[in-house]
Amino acid sequence: MIITRSPLRISLGGGGTDLPSYYREFGGFLIAAAIDKYVYITLHETFQEAIIIKYSKMELVQAASEINHPIVREALKLVDVQHPHLEITSMSDIPAGTGLGSSGSFTTALLRALHMLKNDHISRRDLAEEACHIELDILGEPIGKQDQYIAAFGGITCFYFHKDGTVEVQPLRLQPETLHNLEDNLVLFFTGYTRSASAILQDQDSRSRQKDSEMLDNLHFVKQIGCDSKVALEKGDLRLFAELMHRHWEHKKNRTRGMTNDRIDEIYNFARGNGAQGGKLIGAGGGGY
Repeated sequence: MIITRSPLRISLGGGGTDLPSYYREFGGFLIAAAIDKYVYITLHETFQEAIIIKYSKMELVQAASEINHPIVREALKLVDVQHPHLEITSMSDIPAGTGLGSSGSFTTALLRALHMLKNDHISRRDLAEEACHIELDILGEPIGKQDQYIAAFGGITCFYFHKDGTVEVQPLRLQPETLHNLEDNLVLFFTGYTRSASAILQDQDSRSRQKDSEMLDNLHFVKQIGCDSKVALEKGDLRLFAELMHRHWEHKKNRTRGMTNDRIDEIYNFARGNGAQGGKLIGAGGGGY
């Protein structure tokens, strides 16, 4: 049996600038942090000659091409796994549709397990790129690259998305005291809403491709917030970081319809009225954490 896991993540600034529709024109930047919640994949050699896939559903097929789960199907093809006795099971600490990058973590953990099955060594960068290739290029999802990269690299990490599609990875230079204070003063909780990130990001992706000035100005501002957050965090100025997170959220709310709702606004305003200095929804918006 092979067991792998990839971390889920939170975005600390610059989220949304990792979509190709934006960074291929202007370059993107964001800070992401892996958290101690994971997606797990197990591979098991079975007695039965079949491929068994267990997630929220169960599939039993004779060939990879017959698999309904698109990521599993394409990952088996990409790694060229033709094992006739294989059971694949996925589990997660947090359900999908909650803004913590579970799809990218799932793809990364699955690819790592499949490469281990074939005794292939794969670098973290190649692992992230393979996951991006499946989700963005093959399946055509209107998403960015941060989830796959932070799942592969971990830590609290700055990502520069260059116009040519390459990604520069740079660990955030945090002092230990700043890291401890950051962990002590962040609260992560569930709003009660799940949603499809693709549905929300489709609007951003489409408007970016159409050179919508309102959308592009919003993303330019958010990218600068990400850069300013990097400076604040590396200086240990968490009060400034909190204020930047608040300004980030105020602009993120205007990015697309469905980003927030009355209940989420009520929760946010209640938190701000009781000591929170800043906050935002994690991920594409519309619900989640």
